[in-house]
Amino acid sequence: MADDGISCGRFWEYVFTVFVTIAVVFIAEESAAADAQVAPNTKIFDELRFGASGSIQTGHDHEAGVFPEFEVLFNPFGYNATDGWKDQLLRPRIHLGTSIGTSRSAATQVFTGLSWTLTHNNGIFTEAGFGGVVHTGNLDDWTGRGPMLGCRVLFHEYAGVGYNFDEHWSLMAQVAHSSHANLCDGPNAGMTRAGLLVGYKF
Repeated sequence: MADDGISCGRFWEYVFTVFVTIAVVFIAEESAAADAQVAPNTKIFDELRFGASGSIQTGHDHEAGVFPEFEVLFNPFGYNATDGWKDQLLRPRIHLGTSIGTSRSAATQVFTGLSWTLTHNNGIFTEAGFGGVVHTGNLDDWTGRGPMLGCRVLFHEYAGVGYNFDEHWSLMAQVAHSSHANLCDGPNAGMTRAGLLVGYKF
C-alpha cells in the first residue's frame, strides 16, 4: 500500500482548521451585517446544511455505515434565488463541507468547490456542484476494506433536488461522487453516496 496517506491526527487537524476558519468568517460576516456594510445579496456566509448519506456502491467498493454530513455555503458573487435563471447560474456559491466515515471501510472526506443553484417559482430547486476532496480512504491495498481510490485528492461532484419550506429552511436529496478521472496512477473505484440534507439559510 502506498505510504502517501494523511495520518488520522493530521487529518483532523486539517478539519479543525477548516471549521475554525468558517467560524471566523461567520463572526466577521455578522459584524459586517450589523454595521450595514454588506448588501443582502452579497453576504459571505449564506447557508448551513446538515444531514446523512450512505454508499450506493456494491461489492468490495461498498462503504459500510452512515455518513454524517455538514456543509456551509458562501455567497461572495451575489446569488439571489429570486433572479432569473441565467443570473442564478452566473453566480455560483462556494461550498465547504465534510462527510464523516463511521466504519473501517468508510472514508472521511473534506471537500470544497462551486455550487450552482436554480430555484423555481414553486419552491423546488435543483443544484449541481463541482470541486475537489481530500479523504482518509484506501488508496491501493487489495487486502483492505472499501473502494481503492488511487489518490488522496480527488475530484468531487454532486447533483441534487430540493424544496424550500420558507425563506430559511429547506430539504435536499443529493447524489455525490468522488474519483480522480484516471488522471493519476492507481485504482479509481471512486466513492458514490446518496443522502438527505437539511438547510438553514441566514
